[in-house]
Amino acid sequence: MSIYAPQTVEARARRTRAGRVLGVTLLLVAAAVLGPQAFASDQPGEPVAVNAYTVAAGETLWDIAASLTPSGADVRDMIREIQHLNSMPTTDLAAGEQIYLPVQ
Repeated sequence: MSIYAPQTVEARARRTRAGRVLGVTLLLVAAAVLGPQAFASDQPGEPVAVNAYTVAAGETLWDIAASLTPSGADVRDMIREIQHLNSMPTTDLAAGEQIYLPVQ
């Protein structure tokens, strides 16, 4: 037998749920407000010389990066650099798309 009256247990459960919801909500608001600032910088980035390039039909990012990669260097590093320059979340390209390539 419980020492708590049924009303007290229900009220306590409601307060606990409400507290969790409020806590999660506050956490999400804080993340939305403070998150972008965690990656922001007051300093401008180094300027990078780039060339505009139009993707041909059937070309892949690997093909393009391989043609720019110096001998002995890793093509994957060039792919990451191209993705960063163009804010590309994936390596997908479409024919006719214009991308920026680093000047070598």
